[in-house]
Amino acid sequence: MGGGAEVTLGEAQRAELIEAARSAARHAYAPYSDYSVGAALLFEDGAVITGCNVENASYGLALCAETVAVAKALGEGRRGGLVAVAVTGPTDKGDGAPITPCGRCRQVLNEIAQLGATDPLVLCVGTERTESVSLSDLLPRAFGPANLA
Repeated sequence: MGGGAEVTLGEAQRAELIEAARSAARHAYAPYSDYSVGAALLFEDGAVITGCNVENASYGLALCAETVAVAKALGEGRRGGLVAVAVTGPTDKGDGAPITPCGRCRQVLNEIAQLGATDPLVLCVGTERTESVSLSDLLPRAFGPANLA
């Protein structure tokens, strides 16, 4: 993705971003899967934009939390500047392992990251631990706006 220096977050900043994602998950509309997901995007200016998953009776029309957050950010005029992302799922479902963005969401996150030439840190939150990984490690050799220039 060509982004600059490796992103590091202090413990307090990590905790705040994770809490923002957890708070967003409480607003999820997930009547079919009963699997509420929250995402929080941190930008260079300190702004945090959140999103939650929104399901639909026509299952293919469901929106992931990360996609909702990116759409909100773009709708507010943000073009790049993405520093970090936190993704949380329910604490009472699955095996408690850290969850990662799905492939579609990795691509959506890549779009806004490439607009600002960043390689955001992705906090994949589980019940017992959080894994930190760069977006470029989650989506190597990504296709994006630079490929169309």
